[in-house]
Amino acid sequence: MELTRYEAAPANLDAVFQALADPTRRAILTRLADGQASVNEIAAPFSMSQPAVSRHLKVLERAGLIERDIDQQRRPARLKAETMADAVAWLERFRAFWGASFDQLDDLLTDMKLAKQKDEDHA
Repeated sequence: MELTRYEAAPANLDAVFQALADPTRRAILTRLADGQASVNEIAAPFSMSQPAVSRHLKVLERAGLIERDIDQQRRPARLKAETMADAVAWLERFRAFWGASFDQLDDLLTDMKLAKQKDEDHA
């Protein structure tokens, strides 16, 4: 089979999905969607140490999903939306496939419901 059309994904897409695969990191991103926060503020709802949260932040930073500043003694983190937009744009190319799959599933369920109704009417 010959590959006729191949579009390169953004360079860090693997790192983005790897970072998003962890529920703690997704929760951190959700928190940062409300605005920047320090490591202590981010760590507060989790039952883990500040160094463990810092390791999660480093993964998110390497993936380009957050940025960290130095503000005196604090290193606040903030969401970096552009990288997330690249991942969403890549996923968007599969929307037609998802829509067709859901349409097929809907048709199958409708057929099954009609067949069951016919069986009940003939019984």
